[in-house]
Amino acid sequence: MLRLGFTLSSEEHSARELVRYAQAAEEAGFDFAMISDHFHPWSHSQHNSPFVWGALGAIAQATTRIPVGTAVTCPTIRIHPAIVAQAAATAASLMPGRFMLGVGSGENLNEHVVGCKWPAPRIRLEMLEEAIGVIQMLWRDGWHSHYGKYYSVENARIFSLPEQAPPILMAAAKPRAAQLAGRLGQGLISTAPQESLVKAFKEAGGRGQPCYGQIAVCWARTEKQARRTAREIWPNALISGDASAELPLPRQFEKLAEDYSEEDIEQVGQVVCGPDSAKHVTAIKKYLDAGFDHVFIHQVGKEQQECMRFYRDEVIPALSPGSDGAARVEADRA
Repeated sequence: MLRLGFTLSSEEHSARELVRYAQAAEEAGFDFAMISDHFHPWSHSQHNSPFVWGALGAIAQATTRIPVGTAVTCPTIRIHPAIVAQAAATAASLMPGRFMLGVGSGENLNEHVVGCKWPAPRIRLEMLEEAIGVIQMLWRDGWHSHYGKYYSVENARIFSLPEQAPPILMAAAKPRAAQLAGRLGQGLISTAPQESLVKAFKEAGGRGQPCYGQIAVCWARTEKQARRTAREIWPNALISGDASAELPLPRQFEKLAEDYSEEDIEQVGQVVCGPDSAKHVTAIKKYLDAGFDHVFIHQVGKEQQECMRFYRDEVIPALSPGSDGAARVEADRA
C-alpha cells in the first residue's frame, strides 16, 4: 500500500515556515513528512538553511499525528554521531512513535564547514557504518565507550531516551550503500526510482522494510510558470553524477547549471512541473514499479500549501483504491 509524504525543504524555508508546512501537511492528510538537514542550501536562490534539530522540536509541538523523519542527516563529520544519537533520542521523545532518523554519507557542501578533509566515497560509507553503530550503542541504556577507526566515545550515557528507539532509514544512490542499508537500517531512502537499489537493499537484509522515494515537483497554475520557478530555485536538480556529493559551495552548483534552460528542468532535472495531475501520478508510478512503498514529494517554491491542496484534491484521490486513476496506474503496471 502506497504511503504518500511531503518534504519540508530546509534549504528553501525558514524554521517558522517549516513548522507551518508540517502542520499543513498533517491537515492535508499526508501520511508522513521528511525534513532535510543542511548547513548550506544548494543555491543562493534557495536562501535558507536552519538547524534541523531546532525545527524538529517546534514541529513536535505543532503536530500530533504525522510521522516526521530526517532526509537525511549526515552523522559523520559536521556532527559527531554521539551528538546525533542524543538529538534523535530527544526528537523521538517529543514525538513518541513518529520520529524516524534518516541518515546518509553526506555532501561536501555541508560537511566541509568544520575544516575536515572530504573523504573518498568508500571511506564515507565506512564512517557511516561506524557512526550508526555508535548511535545504536548509545540508544541502549547505560554507560558506553567506543574506540573505533573513525570515532571515539568515552564514558557516555544518554539519560533522556525514548521508550522506543526510532527506526534508522538509510539513503542510497548506489548498490553498495543500499546493501549497507539492508544490513544496518530499518528502511531505504532514494531520490531515483531505481529497482536495482531496492533489490540490493532487500537482498542484504531489508526485505519487509519500507522503501522511501523522493520526487521533486513544482506545482503552479501553468507548466511554463512551474518550469521557470523550478529552474530558478532548484538548479541543483540539473547536476548529476558525483558532483552533488563533491562540490563544496552553492556558487559551484549554480555555475554547472548555467547552460541549462527552463525546459531542461523536467527532461534533465526530472522535476515534475505544472498542474496536470496525470504527470504527477505517472511519476509516483515509476517508484511503485521500482518497488518503493513510500513516496514523498518535494514542492519547489513558495506555493507549498497550494501544492498540498492539489495533491489532496486531485492526486491522492487518483491513487486511492477503486478510483479511475488508481485503475489506470494498475493497468499501466500490468
